[in-house]
Amino acid sequence: MTDTHGALMDQVYRRQRLVYDATRKYYLLGRDYALKQLQPPQDAHVLEIACGTGRNLDQIDMRYPGRSLYGLDISSEMLRSANAKLGYRAKLALGDACDFDPTDLFGQAMFDRIVMSYCVSMIPAWQDAIAEAITHLSVDGELHIVDFGDQAGMPRWFDRRLRGWLARFHVEPRDDLAKVLADLPEVEVRHRPLLRGYTQYARLIHRPQIFAKVGAFSVS
Repeated sequence: MTDTHGALMDQVYRRQRLVYDATRKYYLLGRDYALKQLQPPQDAHVLEIACGTGRNLDQIDMRYPGRSLYGLDISSEMLRSANAKLGYRAKLALGDACDFDPTDLFGQAMFDRIVMSYCVSMIPAWQDAIAEAITHLSVDGELHIVDFGDQAGMPRWFDRRLRGWLARFHVEPRDDLAKVLADLPEVEVRHRPLLRGYTQYARLIHRPQIFAKVGAFSVS
């Protein structure tokens, strides 16, 4: 599965990576909102799963200088762009979000913050990827997820056209994300829709032995 999906992503992004940042800013909405919520400690280790071109890690570095940054992606093509953008500022590695060993890849076992930005909708075994991420969170560490929402507040025609267009790029919004997160053990979960449901954002705090509690919270 890893080799097959990696090859597919390389095919998709071989040329798209060159214009990815310029074009995706118009519809990958909510990313900067999620990054604003990170608030990593001064000595934090921050991992982005499916880091793509390195856009978010670059923004994290500018917003929170001095943190140790790491990026994982299944596409070697995307990592070419990320390496060019980030250079020495982050450790990058090729790997599968559903099964990776950060100690082998980065020399770092646990992370204070993990980001999954618009990748849950592209990972076939997305529930496994979220579970894998949680295993690499330090106690009280946080996993921040932002992705396409259920479009509940949007017109039906918009929802149909968006989903049809996204399917061309192997993207499928996870309408049941909140329900899945609510059933996870050892994490406290806060989930909310943004922009009339166009986007959804979740913050998972690793609290061992405490079961997830889904709650709404207001935008600051």
